[in-house]
Amino acid sequence: MACRVLFVDDDTALRTSTVQWLQLSGFDVAAAASAAAAFDIAAADPPDVIVSDVRMPGADGLSVLRHFAAADSTLPVILVTGHGDVPLAVEAMRLGAYDFLQKPFEPEHLVEVIRKADDKRRLMREVIRLRSLLGDDQSLASRLIGSSAQAAALRDKIAALASVDCDVIVMGETGAGKEVVARALHDLSRRASGPYVAINCAAIPADMFESELFGHEAGAFTGARGVRVGRLEYANGGTLLLDEIESMPMALQAKVLRAVQERQIERLGSNQSIPLDLRIVAATKDDLKAASEAGRFRKDLYYRLHVGEIVLPPLRERAEDIPLLFLHFANDAARRHGRELRPLDKDSIAALLEHDWPGNVRELRTAAERFAIGLETPAERLALPAVEAAEAWLPARLAAYERELIAAAIREHHGDMAGAAQSLGIPRRTLNEKMNRLGISRRGAAEQGTG
Repeated sequence: MACRVLFVDDDTALRTSTVQWLQLSGFDVAAAASAAAAFDIAAADPPDVIVSDVRMPGADGLSVLRHFAAADSTLPVILVTGHGDVPLAVEAMRLGAYDFLQKPFEPEHLVEVIRKADDKRRLMREVIRLRSLLGDDQSLASRLIGSSAQAAALRDKIAALASVDCDVIVMGETGAGKEVVARALHDLSRRASGPYVAINCAAIPADMFESELFGHEAGAFTGARGVRVGRLEYANGGTLLLDEIESMPMALQAKVLRAVQERQIERLGSNQSIPLDLRIVAATKDDLKAASEAGRFRKDLYYRLHVGEIVLPPLRERAEDIPLLFLHFANDAARRHGRELRPLDKDSIAALLEHDWPGNVRELRTAAERFAIGLETPAERLALPAVEAAEAWLPARLAAYERELIAAAIREHHGDMAGAAQSLGIPRRTLNEKMNRLGISRRGAAEQGTG
């Protein structure tokens, strides 16, 4: 849809020529000879960008700026003056003007400024929509972002398992968000007020593992000068995440199995049993069932932990969620670093959809932060060779674009499939077929717009 520009100027000749130039440049343009006329036009058909002369009879351009800034903070207002008034320009920028141009201006420069203003408006509105979608930081939608069928199914699975008190295995590729899922299981459960303890099984030396998990008494071994509470005991009343559990030494797996079965432990050097009340979440990038069958992981421990299971889809399998996730991470990074977030250009959006994301969400977050602090754009960071671009990612890019169009239509019509089909210009049956092929759920698409 073309950007709608409202041009306000009491000079008839300038107004006519500028409107013609902007229309030839692809804009949908409305014109007003006064502030009052501009207010009426905008009320009937809201513009995307306003360009207003400052010096006009009656209400001036600053009045136009104040009026629209109060009505919609995302609406860019570009002011134009022929007087070169520096204090006026300063006041305009203080009031929130997007830019301040001096007459005579180059038409090409005005077009460039309008396009950048429209890009910024779209970004600001997307950020607002995203924040509305995410809502409460404790909600699942704020933690597991996405409108894809996979994201919706994942949220449903987490909500179901959080409501019951069972151990869970979370399986997914590196960077897919296993710890995010574990934390959500804890925070949305009855154990939310208890401790959440995470331990990376791959980061602990084998000779320290038993003491780290079970704790020890003073004098239990050389160097044990005092009592130490282990991670299992420390997590009492809450949740223990055993991340990269596939790295746990086989000898220790038997002791962990006993603790899981009996829900009690003994510290090293002690004969006193300590009861445990905790949920264990085991995160792994491996297929633990296959590992147990191959003898790399204890079968009995696998089956004991495998009460609930959550399998995280890799990012490349839910491509329609990538732009939304990228914007969320970039907006968060820009806020932390005190930067203004730049709009994403079309090439960057294409690059995000084309990339395979072997590092999954973790890799995407890094790319978003680099973009937010002013380093390379996704198009620069993720550029692909021409042959690969032509042969490998074009179908995926088209499918992702089609998913987004369909999801947007469903959101716009609040889940009304007949209305969505009509707006897309396709029969209802065709829409259903496309949704099945592209993995789009009606619920997931509609929820993105409602939070």
